[in-house]
Amino acid sequence: MPVDIGTLDTFPKLLAHHSQVRGTLAAIREKDLGVWQTWSWGRFADEVRALACGLAAHGLDHGAHLAIVGDNRPRLYAAMCAAQCLGAVPVPLYQDAIATEIAFPIQDAEIGFAMAEDQEQVDKLLEILPQCPSLKRIYFDDPRGLRNYPQEALTSYEKLQDAGRAFDAANPGFFDGIVARGVGSDAAAMFFTSGTTGNPKGVVLTHTALIDRAHAAAQMEGLSDSDVVLAYLPPAWIGQNIFSYAQPFVTGYCICCPESAETVMADMREIGPTYYFAPPRVLEALLTTVSIRMEDAGTFKRKMYLYFMEVAKRVGARILDGQSVDAGDRLLYRLGDILVYGPLRNVLGMSRVRVAYTAGEAIGPDLFVFYRSIGINLKQLYGSTETSVFVCIQPNGQVKSDTVGPAVPGVELKFTPQRELLIRSPGLFREYYKNPQATADAKDAEGWFHTGDAGYFDPDGHLKIIDRVKDVGALTDGTLFAPKYIENKLKFFPYIKEAVAFGDARDRACVFINFDMEAVGNWAERNNLPYAGYVDLASRDEVYQLVGDCIAKVNLDLSQDPELANSQIHRFLILHKELDADDGELTRTRKVRRGYIGERYQSLVEALYAGRQSVHVEAQVRYEDGRTGSISADLKIRDAKTFPVAAAKRAA
Repeated sequence: MPVDIGTLDTFPKLLAHHSQVRGTLAAIREKDLGVWQTWSWGRFADEVRALACGLAAHGLDHGAHLAIVGDNRPRLYAAMCAAQCLGAVPVPLYQDAIATEIAFPIQDAEIGFAMAEDQEQVDKLLEILPQCPSLKRIYFDDPRGLRNYPQEALTSYEKLQDAGRAFDAANPGFFDGIVARGVGSDAAAMFFTSGTTGNPKGVVLTHTALIDRAHAAAQMEGLSDSDVVLAYLPPAWIGQNIFSYAQPFVTGYCICCPESAETVMADMREIGPTYYFAPPRVLEALLTTVSIRMEDAGTFKRKMYLYFMEVAKRVGARILDGQSVDAGDRLLYRLGDILVYGPLRNVLGMSRVRVAYTAGEAIGPDLFVFYRSIGINLKQLYGSTETSVFVCIQPNGQVKSDTVGPAVPGVELKFTPQRELLIRSPGLFREYYKNPQATADAKDAEGWFHTGDAGYFDPDGHLKIIDRVKDVGALTDGTLFAPKYIENKLKFFPYIKEAVAFGDARDRACVFINFDMEAVGNWAERNNLPYAGYVDLASRDEVYQLVGDCIAKVNLDLSQDPELANSQIHRFLILHKELDADDGELTRTRKVRRGYIGERYQSLVEALYAGRQSVHVEAQVRYEDGRTGSISADLKIRDAKTFPVAAAKRAA
């Protein structure tokens, strides 16, 4: 069970507690060169002490900011806690952001110190030094490639520790004293929003906010120091940070850092996490991989898989929820567990998962049901950076595919007449850094946070989110138009990776499509369709037919909803390139920047609504190394199959 937080109101105090109570137990593991390396809570505390004293010797003090740039690594998490020991504020930044994207938060937060993972991150920081005069010191973890860097601002992790140990020896009461002076109301971390509609905002969260919400959710799920978590998502995302930093400090459980993005699946199978978190895009990618493997399997295996998946779809979720199921179906499900579900959970690395969450975007009901039907206790939660994540969680036995559950204890919810959700919670952020107007706009005098999300309560008091308030619009006939709702329905199909829907203030809905290259490439090979790459496939009539079939299924579903029947998709095109965060089309959390895409590809939007059958496009793209190039293509536009309401009912 989680610790009794009581006077342990800061993360450094919690670390000291774990060091004393479970000093020899594993706190964090990292896979390096194929071998798992383990830090105990005692070693974690020693590392933090040396780093904190080193940072103090170099001038980091209360209220200052330390940027953290890199993947999930023990040393970077130790640096976060070291900054907190001094009353400074760690600011995790996205490791895949290009240099110019990192410059804004460093300038905005006047960051003077940065801890970088490796040469790649150091190079980005050095590139923006002329635009970031506040940045005086850069520390690095991995020294490979950095031996001959002459910059005085650079210091290795080891040298920082050496300086810290010398400082600690010369000032024996300093560290314990400064940790004791920390209080829960101090700023614990700053997370920058994704900047979907403008410049990112620095969200300042206190120790109390993060610890309180991490503790409430841990109590609800019965988490303890025996749990194991895989830390594989960006640490700059509050979702990963809460699961790999706040909750481990509250419960004492161990987190595991994979060797690389490419080894995540294999590493997950090795460690067997008991507590798991994945946004829908990750779950979609996993299911796409499974679907591709089954399509390539032999006839017998494929038929067995399809048969038992029908059994799972019928009774799997009910068995997981402890509901009554007749003996015949229960026996079939047990057989399916031996032959299909168990091996499938093992392939996914989820054999030991006791609790799994998904959040960040709405998840398609079929995708959600798939995981629950094979025995994975996947649940939806709702929250945001400003709320320290945990606002709503689906309790065991009360899991629904179309809601995010009731409020977590301590949270209050209500709606405005415009359907906007308001939240009051101990986990609310303190402020947007240096942005009092935005803070006042988001958090009113009574402490209610205005989420910008539109939704309602179902009859059981579970929250249902339909879209962003600003994105919910209407067609010219008054039909409700919820673009994200439509996009998420499309993205459930393994062949569709991204979708961008348009229709507000127009007479009909139309979409841009990005197909999933792996899934469609595999489909093309099985159908003996030669291709040269994404652009080539995007021009093929066969691929348009494949995507059109997916859209028709979504339209059939929409046509059965009285409020959304007229927002069926009428026309679509397949984009000539994959949407990319480096081109500004997606945020770093992979959210579609619909407004930007609509402006950038305005000629394509106009062609959809003008009834044209094709359109020429030229666009500039940015490569990973910072170079730019251009792409030109002639895109086809196709009509989608739609359904009158009455016809839809007969077809269903």
